[in-house]
Amino acid sequence: MMSNTAATVNHSQKVDLFIVGGGMIGSALAARLAPSGMRIALLENHQPAAFDPSNPPDLRVSALSPASIDFLEQAQAWPAIQAMRTAPFKRMQVWENRQDHGTMFDAAEVDAPWLGHIVENRLVQLACLEIVQGYDNVTLLCPGEIGQIAYRPEGSHIRLNSGQIFEATLLIGADGANSQVRKAAGIALDSQQYPMHALVATVAIQGGERDITWQRFTPDGPQSLLPLPGDYASLVWYHRPSEVRRLLTLDDDALLDAFRQHFPAVLPEITGLVRRGSFPLARSHAQAYVRPGVALIGDAAHTIHPLAGQGVNLGFQDAAVLSETLLRAWQTGADLAALPHLQRYERQRKLANLVMQRAMDAFSYGFSNDVAPLRLLRNLGLRFADHTGPIKRQVIRYALGLGPQPSLPLPSGLSKLLP
Repeated sequence: MMSNTAATVNHSQKVDLFIVGGGMIGSALAARLAPSGMRIALLENHQPAAFDPSNPPDLRVSALSPASIDFLEQAQAWPAIQAMRTAPFKRMQVWENRQDHGTMFDAAEVDAPWLGHIVENRLVQLACLEIVQGYDNVTLLCPGEIGQIAYRPEGSHIRLNSGQIFEATLLIGADGANSQVRKAAGIALDSQQYPMHALVATVAIQGGERDITWQRFTPDGPQSLLPLPGDYASLVWYHRPSEVRRLLTLDDDALLDAFRQHFPAVLPEITGLVRRGSFPLARSHAQAYVRPGVALIGDAAHTIHPLAGQGVNLGFQDAAVLSETLLRAWQTGADLAALPHLQRYERQRKLANLVMQRAMDAFSYGFSNDVAPLRLLRNLGLRFADHTGPIKRQVIRYALGLGPQPSLPLPSGLSKLLP
């Protein structure tokens, strides 16, 4: 992939937006804004490999909600993603000790065709980058690396390792949890490590239902199996860091035996191991999402416990709100870097992301211990949820992105219960 246009070395190129980070969220934002005519530069360090349908699915996948898919449709990228491959799912089974004491979330309960699609991250990125390459007003820098960011409210200067220099009216950080943009703008980060890691694996499966995701809670952490296209699934096993490290030392046959021994028998039969990996879990939240001339989206602004797979969906919601904010400013001739409209984006997204963070923390804490009274309450709660129509439907609608955004923070007392 090469840039559509290139800044002459040692001569700055002026752009309206410089987006640092061309992963799923950053590239989708660029694709959504490209038709506006804004001068956009999009920088991505790594060029994603081309799609080959004969290869098994990647290790890194996401469960995209209908709201995220709507945004990708607005960005013109969803048809290309579907043309590659996705795995739609209609139901989600959640339980602890006994499957019949858990709850089943079904899209049919809210008259939706599906709860979401499991999609490889790389395919989302490929589709969005393909879109932006069709616009002359977008400079795609892939691969490219930041040499230095000089943040200035009146217009930031970005120098690449190649020697190219850009002057941006608005600098956007979509560059992940270790965001260079956030650091350059001097925005502080509140963060906390969770006492567990996630082991992830792409596995071959045989038999079983394929339109459903499974999640079981154990005292050591959740276990999940997500359907992938073909006879594959994504397996996620949360556990103590030492145990995850031990499991990763096992050969393929021994690791498969561990999966079969510890994961529920109700799942499709796991017949092979394609890929494996692990990552630590952390929660982080930027103390500000915006400053004059800069905005953060996605993991650059926040990370959450991946328990419900909502992190990427929150990122797409950030991109959706920011894109609408910028389009309104552009259409009215307003300054894209001005703080008042950037703060409207921040107000709409920061509280919603904080509420989701705290909810995931509370859920993780409530299910990650074996205290008998709490264990009883958990099972009663799951059974109650399965038989409480209105509440359950509202939970489904919110997860789909169809419900209202939260307008109030969780009670202060809840934060005292969180680890």
